[in-house]
Amino acid sequence: MNHVSAVELDHPNGNQLLAALPHSDLARLSPLLEPVQVEVGEVLYEPAEPVRFIYFPHDSLISLLGVAEGRMTLEVGLVGREGMLGATVALGHDTAQTRAIVQRAGCASRMDSAKFRTEFARNPALQRVLYRYTDTLLAQAIQIAVCSRFHVLEARLARSLLITRDRLKSDKFHLTHEFLAHALGVRRVGVTKAASALQQQGLIIYSRGNIEILDVQGLAAASCKCYEIVKEAGASALSTAFV
Repeated sequence: MNHVSAVELDHPNGNQLLAALPHSDLARLSPLLEPVQVEVGEVLYEPAEPVRFIYFPHDSLISLLGVAEGRMTLEVGLVGREGMLGATVALGHDTAQTRAIVQRAGCASRMDSAKFRTEFARNPALQRVLYRYTDTLLAQAIQIAVCSRFHVLEARLARSLLITRDRLKSDKFHLTHEFLAHALGVRRVGVTKAASALQQQGLIIYSRGNIEILDVQGLAAASCKCYEIVKEAGASALSTAFV
């Protein structure tokens, strides 16, 4: 198995959660980490299935989907280079609670879940950053649930696009109608109408899944307040975790 060096993990484009650890802890973790490439559409977790690996994304992005009756879905979170996939393993869960599907292809560092659990139990620094990060995931899931119940689809789509933009640090990305429908818990025709409305306002360009945000401030105005709430909660928690 190839290993990830501590130098690679501390790279500016590396995983921020790992990079926040003291160098001595990072050096001890690095032999346990394996570099992997994840592809768009790849399913890393399914609900109720055993969690075999923990993932620390670098330039990849992973969508967390709540699943009802095996087919209805709703995005409840996003995991990028600011965090990790599989945090609940440290809290005693051996099986996945959501479907984790790759939204943007890229690199990640992967660790065996049993080894991660052992390391977590003896590493106070890892415990600290993980507990703070888990707070951000919970806050995100709660706000998205509220948003999905009370806000119109156009505003919800704007919120989703802005959060994706923040995670990817780019105004251009690829999201298919099908993926957005699964993420927002609606039919594809609903995504088409909402995207068309945002495009007619000059806020985005959306063609064949290729999205370009033309007016960030305008899109934020079209979004509900949930975007700012999720963004501020994440920034606050992560700023205290990565010290």
